[in-house]
Amino acid sequence: MIEQVTILANASYPLEGILTLPDTHAEKVPAVVFVHGSGALDKDETIGANKLFRDIADGLAKKGIASLRYDKRTYTYGKQIIQELGGSLTVEEEIIYDALFASRILKSDPRVDANRVFMIGHSQGGMLAPRIDAEGGDFAGLVILAGTLRTLEEVIIEQNEDSLKQLDESQREMASQQIQALKDKFDSIAGMSEEIAKQSLVVGSVYAWYLKEMQKHPLKEYLIKTSKPLFVLQGDKDVQVSVEKDFNQYQQILKDHPNASCKLYPGLNHMFMKAIYGTIKDIWEEYNVPQTVDGAVLEDVAKWIQSV
Repeated sequence: MIEQVTILANASYPLEGILTLPDTHAEKVPAVVFVHGSGALDKDETIGANKLFRDIADGLAKKGIASLRYDKRTYTYGKQIIQELGGSLTVEEEIIYDALFASRILKSDPRVDANRVFMIGHSQGGMLAPRIDAEGGDFAGLVILAGTLRTLEEVIIEQNEDSLKQLDESQREMASQQIQALKDKFDSIAGMSEEIAKQSLVVGSVYAWYLKEMQKHPLKEYLIKTSKPLFVLQGDKDVQVSVEKDFNQYQQILKDHPNASCKLYPGLNHMFMKAIYGTIKDIWEEYNVPQTVDGAVLEDVAKWIQSV
């Protein structure tokens, strides 16, 4: 069963959302809030021909779990946000406030068990999951899909360097110079004042303050401090985050956590679908092949939520 909802964390930015409920339920059900990865993404987290959040929502509903997904603020109001906030935009306005509002919607729904509202964060949403929880989400547990504890700058540079390895010799020198220039920009952020950071574009439409503000909230610190149940998942063919630098780091930090699980899925990409090309250079071609989320992932997430 599907219902239309509105996420209204800010009156200027109402967002369309979908509440998915199990078709049959005799009592209050557990529920999840979905939090997107980076970029202007819709409620289904449509990337290429694929819809990660829609697939998971449908799969969870069949297992008796409700969910709430919604359009990202930058998807619906990208130009307006740039005009109004410019360089002062942070992940608070882009992601966190709306996730907190969504959690309150679920907790106030009489069909949902308010004590069993979880968060599923993908990519950047997974990165931010412990921070969102600490800032008021107060979730029953966190599912981190293809997250990272590194900074966005580190991940961007690694992706660029991976792309460099796949270029022809004739293209490498110019690309290498561009990557070094980007590194220099990122390195300069630490020394910027807040005012200068809000005026300095560093990559695409991203201002230095967006990245500097995240540096002021170290992801590892939130993860280390949380006692919430955690489930960390990643595909071993993911070329956007790294098994060695990301998944293994989660495992190391969480090894003594009493209620944390980490699972690596063979052959799956960043969308938890079958990896076709397995290279960053061809990733968009891969995402344009219609697929669905691997059944084992859906089964494991549902089982984990039901067990908490």
